[in-house]
Amino acid sequence: MSSNIIALIFFFLFSHSFATSNNVELNFIQCLINSTQLTTPISGSVYTQANSSFSTVLQAYIRNLRFNESTTRKPALIITALDVSHVQASVLCAKEHKLLMKTRSGGHDYEGLSYVADRNFFILDLFNLRSINVSIEDETAWVQTGATLGELYYRIAEKSSTHGFPAGVCPTVGVGGHFSGAGYGNMMRKYGLTVDNIVDAEIVDVNGRLLNRESMGEELFWAITGGGGVSFGVVISYKINLVRVPASVTVFQVRRTSEQNVTDVAYRWLQVADKLDENLFIRMVFDVVNDTNGAKTIRASFPSLFLGNTTTLITIMDQSFPELGLKPSDCQEMNWTQSVLWYYNFPPGSPDSTLLSRTPRSLVHLKRKSDYVKKPISKQGLGFIFKKMVELERPGLTFNPYGGRMAEISEFAKPFPHRAGNIAKIQYALDWNENGVEAANRYINLTRVLHEYMTPFVSKFPREAFLNYRDLDIGVNHNGKNSFLEGTVYGVKYFKETNFKRLVKVKTMVDPDNFFRNEQSIPTLPFLRK
Repeated sequence: MSSNIIALIFFFLFSHSFATSNNVELNFIQCLINSTQLTTPISGSVYTQANSSFSTVLQAYIRNLRFNESTTRKPALIITALDVSHVQASVLCAKEHKLLMKTRSGGHDYEGLSYVADRNFFILDLFNLRSINVSIEDETAWVQTGATLGELYYRIAEKSSTHGFPAGVCPTVGVGGHFSGAGYGNMMRKYGLTVDNIVDAEIVDVNGRLLNRESMGEELFWAITGGGGVSFGVVISYKINLVRVPASVTVFQVRRTSEQNVTDVAYRWLQVADKLDENLFIRMVFDVVNDTNGAKTIRASFPSLFLGNTTTLITIMDQSFPELGLKPSDCQEMNWTQSVLWYYNFPPGSPDSTLLSRTPRSLVHLKRKSDYVKKPISKQGLGFIFKKMVELERPGLTFNPYGGRMAEISEFAKPFPHRAGNIAKIQYALDWNENGVEAANRYINLTRVLHEYMTPFVSKFPREAFLNYRDLDIGVNHNGKNSFLEGTVYGVKYFKETNFKRLVKVKTMVDPDNFFRNEQSIPTLPFLRK
């Protein structure tokens, strides 16, 4: 059947959509169907707003309900790519017809940047590109960017009980955004970040070419291993080095409140968390709870992973962090995949196959922000912070410890620069269940107030932030004549000045017309554009 006949059939099937769409969308779809890039038909992978499955496909990977309101702008269409040729055709046709493209893998981006825009756009959804090929013989794996972390962990565990990968603890996070933005997990003090263990990649560039590390060159490879892949192309897959884990690891979770000297324990954590044995990762999480008298108080939780046995762990803690009061009865030993399930609060005894679920355990409206701590906070300072948190009631703080391998890697090795000199990264978190803009503004403002209050206690000049905790509060790019200056505002916070400038040069080289863009994309140098 000729491509023209296929186009006519497709036109008939979606005639209602065309009647209400502009010519850009119509021409774009016709371009897709007639594309010489295609190795398999694409018509079944295109969902317009007239399609009965459109809302289901759109909402399947919306992880922040703040961007699933009736007032949220919807994409003109969604392309659920089945192979690389669909990606190539989408890029080339979108470029030809000047239609904004948003690339989505897992949808966990905090500001919804993979499925929200302020103008006409479409989503290139990669959830079908999820193959994982593990080779225990050479301790590597190729993983496509539409796979989830849980799927990756499960496929590694199928082949070996003593191998893993240092990525996040949320199993439904997509590989694409997590890897390209320098995702981290409980083994980062031992093995570094995802990007520190990536050795190759495949990317479709702005010209529709499928490139690997050799053909893309070291500059572009550097950029997509920590600089955010969507600014430079569509990353199809990453080749990773697996890491070795003990057959049995140890986890524990202890909590302390104001009635249990929480300030002293938190102060000591800030003194030692980045200096402990690199096999030990102890998070510190603060939230507001009621004490035994019903009054608001601060609770500190310490969910932790140790790549070793309980006896060794207790010895380390007795010597370095006795203030926590860890006891053998607080500890549990299990294999590494079970520790992931434990850490994410799955019921005890959940099978490893639980990692294969792509459905989050809950969906909420949320706001996240980030900071870096370079100097220990005094007990007095902690007291001020706790008082403010009790006053605000809702926002929580999570401190993730650095040190170990994180302090050994150069800040220029990857775009991610937050290495030596950092005690911890802070995540500000607030979840809510109320719909509507008014509720969102109220809760978001609470996180902003706490973030502002923390100014004296965190990094300065610039006040640094973590790319994978996307936060539009710290800057937005309108992609106009001031795009470079706007990009610099958030760029130096995410990457510091040297790495940001290098990323801009790479962006200008590989995408001079700035086809790949979003509200916080890497800008091009205006005077070097075509």
